[in-house]
Amino acid sequence: MKYFAPNILPHYHCFFGADGGVSQGLYRSLNTNFKSQDSKENIAKNLEIIAEHYHLPSSHLLLINQGVTGHAEFADKASQHQITADGIVTTSPDIILGIGTADCAPVLFFDEVDGVIGAAHAGWRGALRGVIENTVKIMLKHGALRENIHAAIGPCLQQPSFECMDDMRQEFLQDDAANFRWFEKGVDDKHFQFNLEGYIVHKLEKLKIGSISASGIDTFASVGDFFSYRRNCKLGLVNIPKDFPTQLSTIKL
Repeated sequence: MKYFAPNILPHYHCFFGADGGVSQGLYRSLNTNFKSQDSKENIAKNLEIIAEHYHLPSSHLLLINQGVTGHAEFADKASQHQITADGIVTTSPDIILGIGTADCAPVLFFDEVDGVIGAAHAGWRGALRGVIENTVKIMLKHGALRENIHAAIGPCLQQPSFECMDDMRQEFLQDDAANFRWFEKGVDDKHFQFNLEGYIVHKLEKLKIGSISASGIDTFASVGDFFSYRRNCKLGLVNIPKDFPTQLSTIKL
């Protein structure tokens, strides 16, 4: 399954899902996680399939070493796993920006008027640590205008599936007491359900950018359509750290 945001034209972006690739078994089929135990040949072929959406070879993909930070970088040439960051920005029309996820929120930014694009890996830690704001800040530094930026949040873990404990909630409350609104009571007093997508929408609204869309698609519940790290863990399928499939979200000028 592919998801296309309503506020960015399809030929400029794509939130790829789990299907349409060559990987087998646990990684079936469009796996892009180079840290997984999937064969490197399969991953390379999957990246070629993804790049074909833009009628380009996979050498035009810019893939970053992602973590759980708020750090964002600017790049003027394609590379794969040479830049360590959770947000990436370019003004080059030859680059396809890619963000890998398996429950975290991929956020794509598009300013066609000023020729600037960005992509962010927004898990709860990265979102809390400012990856959304820092990615937009770099876009503005390189010529984007707030009113011309369109932001799209792709499939991610939705609130009914995002169970957390109070230690995570306390981190958000320490940052801003108003963050209580993103947590609903869970199965007991020690558990909560976190609204990651709503939190990111709120951050984007505060930045006063041109338009915002959110997919509303739950990766955990979308079996066969999107990969989910949390679902794989629940099923006992993650036996080696980092050994799980991820989907790629992409954008190009």
